[in-house]
Amino acid sequence: MSVGVNNFVRRQVEGSGKTYSPHLSFEEIAKYAEKQLAKDQFYVGYRDGVIIIKVDKKLNKNFVCPFVKIKKNTILESSLVQRQPREEKYIQTVALNGVPLKTGNVELILYRKDVLAENNESSTNEDWELISINAIPLGVEKLPIGPITMMRNQLDIKGGTKAEYSSAEWAESVQFWQQYAPLKQ
Repeated sequence: MSVGVNNFVRRQVEGSGKTYSPHLSFEEIAKYAEKQLAKDQFYVGYRDGVIIIKVDKKLNKNFVCPFVKIKKNTILESSLVQRQPREEKYIQTVALNGVPLKTGNVELILYRKDVLAENNESSTNEDWELISINAIPLGVEKLPIGPITMMRNQLDIKGGTKAEYSSAEWAESVQFWQQYAPLKQ
């Protein structure tokens, strides 16, 4: 099974407010995912055709976690943004101050070719594509999907990949995103 780099993940660079690697290229990360996939070292994501590969902890130093814990002195800024030109705008909230949290775990999100084909979102001809790199703050067990992403998926609107979520999954997402915010860089 081959793993390519989807164009969507390429936005995860320094200054983006997203997880990024100052040391590894997207192609190197995809190659790592491919090796883990070959060893069946993954778990199923939010739907069939979406898998998550947990990166070996010794590689955590290669990824920057973009989150800060929201405290009473955290200054937040909200703005209307758009991930891609064909998608609807949404309200994004970021922290303007704080110290980025240490990376506890890193997860690589892969979508299978047929799932990407549902919305014509393939960037390569590979079996799987790296869609997202998620650094999870130290001390946080699981990084829930963001509520905006969940909304896009469940309502099957542009930028979403059809899925259904339980009320517990919605509550966990909202709870996390009330306590953490990406640091604007």
